Amino acid sequence: MTVVRTPSDLETVPRAVAIGTFDGVHRGHRAAIETAKSAGLRSTVVTFDPHPRLVLGYDVQLLTTLPRRVELLEEAGPDDVLVLEFTEELSGLEAEEFVARVLEPIGTQAVVAAETFRFGRGRKGDVELLRRLGLEVVDVPLVEGVSSSRIRELLAAGRMDEAAALLGRPHELEGTVVSGDQRGGTLGFPTANLAVDPHLLVPAYGIYAGAALGGRAAISIGVNPHYGGSERRIEAFLLDFGGDLYGKELRIELWERLRDERAFESEEDLVRQIAIDVEATRSAIRPG
Repeated sequence: MTVVRTPSDLETVPRAVAIGTFDGVHRGHRAAIETAKSAGLRSTVVTFDPHPRLVLGYDVQLLTTLPRRVELLEEAGPDDVLVLEFTEELSGLEAEEFVARVLEPIGTQAVVAAETFRFGRGRKGDVELLRRLGLEVVDVPLVEGVSSSRIRELLAAGRMDEAAALLGRPHELEGTVVSGDQRGGTLGFPTANLAVDPHLLVPAYGIYAGAALGGRAAISIGVNPHYGGSERRIEAFLLDFGGDLYGKELRIELWERLRDERAFESEEDLVRQIAIDVEATRSAIRPG
């Protein structure tokens, strides 16, 4: 798979193109990519970075970072991926201009799109416009109930198995391991404290079973109320792991929300509960 940043970096060859943010590369996105791959042309994904809503001044919690999105797109198997820098100038292009500047130069013959597809300034472009401009529109049926917004809602509620069913895999968090409060080691459960992109979606506070580095991980997301914390922390105890992770990039999967975070009567009670959480993590089943 070739990944490029400008249309001029791609050959002008007959292409079937799927266009979108592809945040999360969920089952609906993969259905569109599969449709492009089956069109008999060079399958191409056109996606955007940063997320258009961020550039337009709206808040958005991302399901994936750009590097992870590209990895997931590669797994989906299109021939090429064009990552367009989304700017105010790009957002101001009329739909016809977008076709002329982006789609035509790369040789687009077909666009994979549902009937609800909209693009261009003010979202005025639609599938009828594409047809009028001489492009074939290859219909991709919507995957019922699957959308990035629905996945965000489920994650915000800690409903990890339902979110994973729509994603086709467990939700992930990734970032750099930084220094924390160093309490985990003294309790017998040393944790990796994860600093994530501020725009990356972090699920509901609580204790989770999950995985990292090929093994299982018990993960705490929240403010650590037992110690009166106020700053959000993402801390992962990697079961049966003894390496040094400080300063390294780490990706964790979140499989199951085990319980709410809470304060305990004593540190002994806290340690006892952590041990229970670790055992629950050992028996957790990977969703998706």
